[in-house]
Amino acid sequence: MKKLFLIIGAPGSGKTTDAELIAQQNDAITHYSTGDMLRAEVASASERGLEINNYISKGLIVPIKIAIETIVHVIKNAPTDIIIIDGYPRSMEQLNALDEYLSKDSTLELCSVIEVHVSEEIARDRVLGRARGADDNTEVFDKRMKVYTEPLADIEAFYNAKNLLKTISGEGAIEEVVAEMKSFINSTI
Repeated sequence: MKKLFLIIGAPGSGKTTDAELIAQQNDAITHYSTGDMLRAEVASASERGLEINNYISKGLIVPIKIAIETIVHVIKNAPTDIIIIDGYPRSMEQLNALDEYLSKDSTLELCSVIEVHVSEEIARDRVLGRARGADDNTEVFDKRMKVYTEPLADIEAFYNAKNLLKTISGEGAIEEVVAEMKSFINSTI
């Protein structure tokens, strides 16, 4: 059975870096980013990849059903039985679609949703301080933060009710955050 951990957090929370470091430090864990999974499917030129590219190339959002099929396909073909996905779910629609799928598939177990919590001020400072790309500016950050925070209370409530939500502060040194997250994951599996 594959064991799945989802990591959510604001832009600049460090969720991707945390997940990458945990996977690098443990050969039994594979890390994926949702966007990377979709891009890899497109690059594979599979039938699903061509369909995804049809949406992405037009600047459209990939439909939930296709995104879930892609994510599940990648998870099932992961080289390890423990998988961390960062940045998912980002909406109640995504959450509900994944939950519905997981309820029908006994080969996948959602072990926990880890929320990396940082204040908006720290998130803003990190994103604008790194300024890696054209989307790292105040206007885009504000939009991304709004997209993240609007459904957050509902996402938290859903996973709290299932006793799956674990909140970790992402404001400490990266080594501390990764150590806490790694310890929690190890205690859960």
